[in-house]
Amino acid sequence: MDDRVQDVTSKPATAARIYDYYLGGIHNFPADREVARDVIEYFPFVPAAARANRAFLGRAVHYLLDAGVRQFLDIGSGIPTEGNVHEIAQQIAPEARVVYVDLDPVAVSESLQILEGNEHATAIVGDLCAPQSVLKHPTVQGLIDFREPVGLLLAAVLHFIQDDAQAYAVIGELLRPLAPGSYLVASHSAAETFVAFIKQNPPPEDVYRRRTATPGTIRSRAEVERFFAGLELVDPGVTAVQDWRPGPGETTRDTSFTGGLWVGVGRKK
Repeated sequence: MDDRVQDVTSKPATAARIYDYYLGGIHNFPADREVARDVIEYFPFVPAAARANRAFLGRAVHYLLDAGVRQFLDIGSGIPTEGNVHEIAQQIAPEARVVYVDLDPVAVSESLQILEGNEHATAIVGDLCAPQSVLKHPTVQGLIDFREPVGLLLAAVLHFIQDDAQAYAVIGELLRPLAPGSYLVASHSAAETFVAFIKQNPPPEDVYRRRTATPGTIRSRAEVERFFAGLELVDPGVTAVQDWRPGPGETTRDTSFTGGLWVGVGRKK
């Protein structure tokens, strides 16, 4: 077998590439597709939640741009395929700067290929659980001006920090150096949705936790609201993903989708 083919087929599943599969992307490997299909078998609403999350991220970025934000730090970004932050931001403000951060080196490599030639957007390998290493990374320091407002984007990534104390501490560390007028945009798996679904449809095993390098957890609405402590929550506050400021022509409820994510946007005073 060709070494390159063997390398691809032997790669373990990761959150970034599983998420790409949910969105219908092509940047995923056999292990990612296998886990994703098993998760979908038990939780059929997950692909709809992923699409709703991507749509929320787009609406939130538009909101931040309207508020004057011109630089974005997207941690846990996965692979910035069609409709991601740099495309949205730079269509409105070509000078907008974006740094994508992900734990998966393959996702970052794919990102750098997509971003080749874009002087205002790049990607780095970084760990959400080591916020100082992200904030002090030379690429972040070179592209992000912390004296000006920053859009801190944590879309569907905080649930990969299983320890509550650590998760809340990470948010504090990331927000501390940001200038007033910066924003936190976050989405998180909803305990209310998953617990209710599991009670009715108990899966035989936790396939995601056992077969990926990035196991996650779920949190309640109240627990997600704690991430925004000390910030000015943008209306309508922490809400279901599809209910956060739907645009003209967007329905607030997809009948095939029962929830799955709490989302919110908060402004640093």
